[in-house]
Amino acid sequence: MCQQSTQQVELLSSENDLYGGVVVNIEKPMDSEVFSPLLRASMSRWRQQGKRAAWIKLPIEHVNLVEAAVKEEGFRYHHAEPDYLMLVCWLPKTADTIPANASHRVGIGAFVMNSKREVLVVQENSGYFKGTGVWKLPTGVVDEGEDICTAAVREVKEETGIDTEFVEVLVFRQSHKSFFGKSDLLFICMLKPRTFHIEKQNLEIEAAQWMPIEDYAAQPFNQKQELFNYVAKICLSKSEKNYAGFSPLATTTDFGKTSYLYFNSQDMKHLVTS
Repeated sequence: MCQQSTQQVELLSSENDLYGGVVVNIEKPMDSEVFSPLLRASMSRWRQQGKRAAWIKLPIEHVNLVEAAVKEEGFRYHHAEPDYLMLVCWLPKTADTIPANASHRVGIGAFVMNSKREVLVVQENSGYFKGTGVWKLPTGVVDEGEDICTAAVREVKEETGIDTEFVEVLVFRQSHKSFFGKSDLLFICMLKPRTFHIEKQNLEIEAAQWMPIEDYAAQPFNQKQELFNYVAKICLSKSEKNYAGFSPLATTTDFGKTSYLYFNSQDMKHLVTS
């Protein structure tokens, strides 16, 4: 946990990050009375070294150290996950440029249409649409590390039991002050059904069906709500082949990770072959 400096001053073990800061991972139990002087000495050393920021990753079982870091050394909460809390402190006497925690939640809406021009719709038994009688597209939240195209296929399967193939992103919208004050991105995706027998999820879904797309678009809710009206019109236009969305192109980063670029479908073939 600790390391000795050339002056025999005990410091917290840390690693340098890519942005001139240090990261401390607390892995073993430690009493706050032992932690405080170690942190104080470490902060002094990091400032002498010109470090920009200090990060402390505290597993949930070490929350006893939070008070010492916050009250004595000026650390603040940056973000939290189910199993840890991340604290941060800006070290130099300059403007704090530490980026905020993730600012957006990402969700998907799935437009799935069969050969009869029927769209897959659901009624939810919880949330905003509970008891409204509105038939809506299946929606859900993209998991951490999950691609948009994968999330759309997964959500449709979970809510309706229908297997699908991702086709393209039709449109997306951004809104603010949504989930716990975060901004929200919703990607409306078109998927091609591979199966057609509905087996709805009972936990979240009250009912599910294939509905003629004209009936879906004509619902009073879709007519009155501007956002939903636009989405319905885009789905109608796509069903008539008068609209081109954005298709995914898998790329590989310098770190060997796969990422997706989304191109206008009409331009995709030209861009890939040129």
